[in-house]
Amino acid sequence: LDGGTITAEHLYPSAYCSDPHSMVWRNAATEPLFSALGDSDAYVFTCINQTAEREELEDESRRISDVLPFMCVLRLVAREGDRVEKLTNTQISLLIGKGLHDFEAQKNHEVNEFRSKMRSFCEEKALERQLLPWHQWIEYSFPCELEPCSSLPESGNTKSKNTKKIFVNIKFEASDVSCRYPTLYIFSCLRNSQNPHLIMVHSSTINKYQEEQGTMCSQVSKSGSLSRPPPLPLKKVRGHRLLPSSINRAAACRSVVLALNQLVVQAGLFHGSELLCKVVTSSEVAVCSEPLWDQKLEFDINVADLPRMSRLCFALYAVIEKAKKPRGTKKKNKKADCPIAWVNTMVFDYKDQLKTGEFLLSTWPSVPGALNDLLNPMGTVEKNPNVDSAAGLLIRFPNIRPHPLYYPPHDKVLNPKHLYLSLKEIMDNKNYTEFFEDEKELLWKLRAEVRDRYPESLSKLLLITKWNKREDVAQMLSLLRNWPDLPALHALELLDYSFPDPTVRAFTIRCLRKLSDDELLQYLIQLVQVLKYESYLDCDLTTFLLERALSNKRIGHFLFWHLRSEMHVSSVSLRFGLILEAYCRGNIYHIKVLSKQVNALGKMRALSDFVKTGSQKMTAEDLKLCIRQESYLEALSDLLSPLNPSIILSEICADKCRFMDSKMKPLWLMYKNQWVQGDMVGIIFKNGDDLRQDMLTLQMIQLMENLWKKEGLDLRMIPYGCLSTGNKTGLIEVVKNSDTIANIQRNNSNSAATAAFNKDALLNWLKSKNPEDKIDQAIEEFTLSCAGYCVATYVLGIGDRHNDNIMIRETGQLFHIDFGHILGNFKRKLGINRERVPFILTYDFVHVIQQGRTNNSEKFERFRECCERAYKILCRNGTLFVNLFAMMKAAGLPELSSFKDIQYLKDSLALGKSEEEALKNFKVKFTEALRESWKTKVNWMMHSLAKDNRP
Repeated sequence: LDGGTITAEHLYPSAYCSDPHSMVWRNAATEPLFSALGDSDAYVFTCINQTAEREELEDESRRISDVLPFMCVLRLVAREGDRVEKLTNTQISLLIGKGLHDFEAQKNHEVNEFRSKMRSFCEEKALERQLLPWHQWIEYSFPCELEPCSSLPESGNTKSKNTKKIFVNIKFEASDVSCRYPTLYIFSCLRNSQNPHLIMVHSSTINKYQEEQGTMCSQVSKSGSLSRPPPLPLKKVRGHRLLPSSINRAAACRSVVLALNQLVVQAGLFHGSELLCKVVTSSEVAVCSEPLWDQKLEFDINVADLPRMSRLCFALYAVIEKAKKPRGTKKKNKKADCPIAWVNTMVFDYKDQLKTGEFLLSTWPSVPGALNDLLNPMGTVEKNPNVDSAAGLLIRFPNIRPHPLYYPPHDKVLNPKHLYLSLKEIMDNKNYTEFFEDEKELLWKLRAEVRDRYPESLSKLLLITKWNKREDVAQMLSLLRNWPDLPALHALELLDYSFPDPTVRAFTIRCLRKLSDDELLQYLIQLVQVLKYESYLDCDLTTFLLERALSNKRIGHFLFWHLRSEMHVSSVSLRFGLILEAYCRGNIYHIKVLSKQVNALGKMRALSDFVKTGSQKMTAEDLKLCIRQESYLEALSDLLSPLNPSIILSEICADKCRFMDSKMKPLWLMYKNQWVQGDMVGIIFKNGDDLRQDMLTLQMIQLMENLWKKEGLDLRMIPYGCLSTGNKTGLIEVVKNSDTIANIQRNNSNSAATAAFNKDALLNWLKSKNPEDKIDQAIEEFTLSCAGYCVATYVLGIGDRHNDNIMIRETGQLFHIDFGHILGNFKRKLGINRERVPFILTYDFVHVIQQGRTNNSEKFERFRECCERAYKILCRNGTLFVNLFAMMKAAGLPELSSFKDIQYLKDSLALGKSEEEALKNFKVKFTEALRESWKTKVNWMMHSLAKDNRP
């Protein structure tokens, strides 16, 4: 048995066994040499997995169909090392979708140091959490979800005559927790004039969490100090920490396209988005298998003036001759540049040391048609891991001193002598500011005034700072040391790639610590995306996110999924994988819950592939038959919803599941609500569509709703749940008791051609769902929600609005779905813009708002006032929306890739204009939407006819 092999078919005749180890051990007991074996726990199954690597199967609860061993053969061998540690490593690898051995195979000092530091940090947080008192543990596990409100009760002495009495009646049933805890808590809040925050959690759920945490505590204590990467030896530093005065470059390339004439390398030095000096270009060389330039590239900048976060960007491109001109033309043949690849690297390493020696940089393929900007300073500094298919660029940093050279520490940069010399130079030399425009010159001259009077304009000052001048950098950093903390929402813009300086980013994170947990969750999508702008693994933003995630389970849940959903992206898989590993180390007991979700999503994808690749006769019954299999029922039931960890997806109802008839055939999965008899919870699994743009749009609608509610305006929005979980996969919340306008119109009309023009269809449908005593409330819900979505779709530039992606709940709430086109990127057909109105406001909508009466102008004017009030609130917060969208440029969404897309948002929110000017412009758009609504109806009719005529 020891070192022998067994076939999985023999071990698992039904592909499943609750305790395979015990089964093998019972069979081995009849063998002659059984007495020579050790204890059964000293042995572990191994196999060759699908990536041709040896894998230890510490987690024996997995199925053979999930392991997929090569040749279906398992081997039982003596276990080496700590079992708990190995089991944890295996679970983490499966959870994050990347083997931990991949990190070790990097043989990268920065990776090793980051893993060691983050493991210590996260495990320390885990131990602190173990010592939390009961009520704080509850706050961590079940954080409050509070509705935004316009104002809090006035604080003051509760003994005052004007203080209102508050009566709270709480009834506890089937609870193991004594009533004295909530009673004391509420009494304490009222005594201190604070709002009590309550959240309903079933006692069985709390007990389940406590049991899971208890079983994992011992694992944390046992494995906490084991298998940590050993510390790296300290480098010996000799001589003074100086900077060289020049940079040399030599380069070579492999794996090029042979159909091109000449190859050229372009190089540029950047600090964020700022070009530090003139771009340099190599000579042209002929295309060959290994072209060699062996050329020195010099930049017009002293190394003493290089900022700490200097980034060296390369672009490889080919020069090809354009077609010859006809005879008689005097113009010469022009050359065209064909971009091939790009790659970036830092000038200083993560330890502040100026790089020396040779570096082989695996390049990233250039985007076809990207002729304007060959260099990509916004791109990652990571090398392309797909080295077999990537062009390699070999560069050499010269060793200009016999000892390592470091960027000077802050106390050296901030030498007062340099500050005084710089100030004197500015005062004496009038030509010093000739590179600045008048406004920038004035801003720089009055920078102290900016700090004292307009501290929120820090970003403007940072943008005009000459980061290629050491004296300016010294003064800016000196000014920043005494800069007052900014409001967190204003500090968000400083996380853009235009502000890479570590001191600036440390200041930004200090400001972001003021974010409440709810606010952090609101902006978590953007904070994960700007991790891509970080130049080194160990950074303040990573530590901040991990710290907050380990202090609030809901934040940890969504941080996990925002990172996990992009693990397939080569440029971030290393960084995101390391952060995921660190989070798992700091929250061992969360692994089980998340693994259950990952496994369920894997089954959903398998079902989706089955539906999409099946024959034309695939039916809903075939899908239900698959779901009824034991392995699918087990995987898809009894898990927390990735969309909302407060919701338990208890038992999947195969009979209620189906797939939808759209192109990607999304799965419609229904679950029993274990708390409400007969109620259902639904989710939609999409496979083949990138949901990140939908997720971003819904996030903005949620933010709009919060801002409106804080101003006392509740527009009854429905920002339903949406979560990207992987490469073109994700989940969408099912909004119950709702239908599309298209279905409502079709069901109330004789033909598709006339359905879109039936103005009574919506009102009749609402009346059928709401008795006479409820119809007025339903119309009120419709009016408010219609106002909210009119404003939201206009501001966000949401296009492709037809009657199949606008829905109504039976309660009257209108809401939009499917946000494939935003920021004015509207659909065009034959060169004609199909979106002919600023937003959707048809006469059948007006018919409902006016309660079916043509002369009910009072109701319509109130609707108009709601729209105008909502728009003004958004305009006052316009900078926040612009900053959040700008942070999402790192996501690589096709409709959010340039400043043109951001400019649409600035225009729709009238940034830079007065409130009166903005409102005047909106009134014009409102009138236009109403006047041109007949065009919308024509589009809806054409859409319905096209849908009905589909094969």
